[in-house]
Amino acid sequence: MSINWICKHHTELGKEQLYAILQLRAQVFVVEQKCWYLDVDGQDLLGDTCHLMAWQGDQLVAYLRLLDPIQQNGDVTIGRVVTAPSMRNKGMGHELMVQALEHAERQWPDQPIFLSAQAHLQGYYSRYGFNPVGEIYVEDGIPHISMRRDLD
Repeated sequence: MSINWICKHHTELGKEQLYAILQLRAQVFVVEQKCWYLDVDGQDLLGDTCHLMAWQGDQLVAYLRLLDPIQQNGDVTIGRVVTAPSMRNKGMGHELMVQALEHAERQWPDQPIFLSAQAHLQGYYSRYGFNPVGEIYVEDGIPHISMRRDLD
């Protein structure tokens, strides 16, 4: 079954889409990764936040959010990057990043992009032009590193 990519401004999200987003994030971040934190952090509906979703039929199989640079001190910020367990090791994460970079460039041309990566994924994100910024830190019990993709 093919993947349907949708990127929506937060004001365009339907309640079913928002529910599926929150459900997938809770399934992976809270239950699977055992990170007890407030996922609903007030940024999902802030400014020009956009939500990039990959749907296979009626199932949300990958997701991330793009926070606008005005709200994020000049950088587009990629966050809440998640792939459904059923879609791992099938190239979905790579396609998610390609789509994210295309949508970020279209929405906010010529803006640097920032993300907070789990430290073991530093090499993965470096393939997309992200470079580490600062030292590794622990967030929610998981080592992370800040990464930035500057303008070419």
